[in-house]
Amino acid sequence: MRNKKWIYIVVGVLVIAVAGYFGYSKRSVRVSYKEHQVAKGDLEVTILATGTIQPENRLEIKPPIAGRIEKVIVKEGQKVYKGQILAWMSSTERAAMIDSARSQGAEELQRWEQLYKPTPIIAPLAGMIISKNVESGQTFSTNDAVLVMSNRLTVKAQLDETDLAQIKNGQTCEVLLDSYPNDTITAKVDRIAYEAKTVNNVTTYLVDVLPLSAPEFMRSGMTANVTFHVNKKVDVVIIPTEFIRYDTGKPTILLKRENEEPLEKDIKLGASDGKQSEVLKGVELGETILFKNLGPKGTKSSSPFSPFGSGRPRGGGSGGGR
Repeated sequence: MRNKKWIYIVVGVLVIAVAGYFGYSKRSVRVSYKEHQVAKGDLEVTILATGTIQPENRLEIKPPIAGRIEKVIVKEGQKVYKGQILAWMSSTERAAMIDSARSQGAEELQRWEQLYKPTPIIAPLAGMIISKNVESGQTFSTNDAVLVMSNRLTVKAQLDETDLAQIKNGQTCEVLLDSYPNDTITAKVDRIAYEAKTVNNVTTYLVDVLPLSAPEFMRSGMTANVTFHVNKKVDVVIIPTEFIRYDTGKPTILLKRENEEPLEKDIKLGASDGKQSEVLKGVELGETILFKNLGPKGTKSSSPFSPFGSGRPRGGGSGGGR
């Protein structure tokens, strides 16, 4: 009798446990829906990329002969024109002769300075002095760059290969520097590299972005964030991207129906900024679409794919489509 009693107790505990498990499981998969009413709006498709500020043409000025700098006329950050005198220099022979004349008095020094003129260092192109490596009286060799200049500053942006088809020469874009995040610089695409670079299995192309007017605070080596304006749609039918399903491999939505189960319906997509997607066909203005939540508290069920650009599935990568 005692053994039977224990058997009844064990069986009862198991029945209660199984019933509780199935009851909890049923509650845990309770389905709820988030609703959204289809409406029109504006949509702007952009691509984000990072890069650095670099001179388009960096030129080191190295005198053809060794000597000494007599006077530097320019300073760092100064804009110069082609043919402008940047500094005066003496060859090693002239420097020795002038020093000897100086030891003989001011009159002798003046005579030799008139007879033996210093040599000018001239800017070979218009641009900006970005580095001054010598001071008056300093000697140098033919391997020393006494001055460094650049013609203009550009942004060298790294663009993922999956976004390359959407970028064209002359395309407008905006640049934000990490050092000056509140100052937007208007720019345009100046050149797209023909050769790719692959780092950590990610293929990128170098895109030169030219500011229309480079601000004074812009410096070589700064980190920049570039926003490429790809497409802009005004007053089009848009829905949140999270409401789009890809259970069958094609984009579908759940359409709400009064007193009936939701209807799964195929749609045709246009542009997307990642958060909002344009719908070309499949829904009407004013209709209510649903996003299925799973869980006792309506935990979101993740979508298997979040489309960018055309709304079609695409391969992986580090593209900046937004």
